[in-house]
Amino acid sequence: MKIRASSEDYLETILVLQEKLGKVRSIDIANHMGFAKPTISIKMKKFHDNGYITIGKDKSICLTEKGMEIAANIHERHTVLVKVLMAIGVDEEQAREDACKIEHSISEKTFECIKKLTKYDKHITI
Repeated sequence: MKIRASSEDYLETILVLQEKLGKVRSIDIANHMGFAKPTISIKMKKFHDNGYITIGKDKSICLTEKGMEIAANIHERHTVLVKVLMAIGVDEEQAREDACKIEHSISEKTFECIKKLTKYDKHITI
């Protein structure tokens, strides 16, 4: 199932925050993404209803296997693309911004070719 870029960004944010904080709450996502808590709560309900996350009794948010697959994929794309862009001279802030745009639209075949390139170019450390 293909989901929208904005949903991929939410799931990636949950993954990043899980790795950083352990437990993730709606307020953590709101603070990280710069959105209002009610906006996040609505999105989390949709994610829960569609099986991308679980919500604990303590209101902690965890990715399901389905959500983790999407989040890990988009996070890998983001990380690789940032490194490649920086290796060709793009400053880090711009590289992160551009990678966020590219990661959602690049084909799997092209991304795999970029990953292969990083194995041969010693200037690109992933």
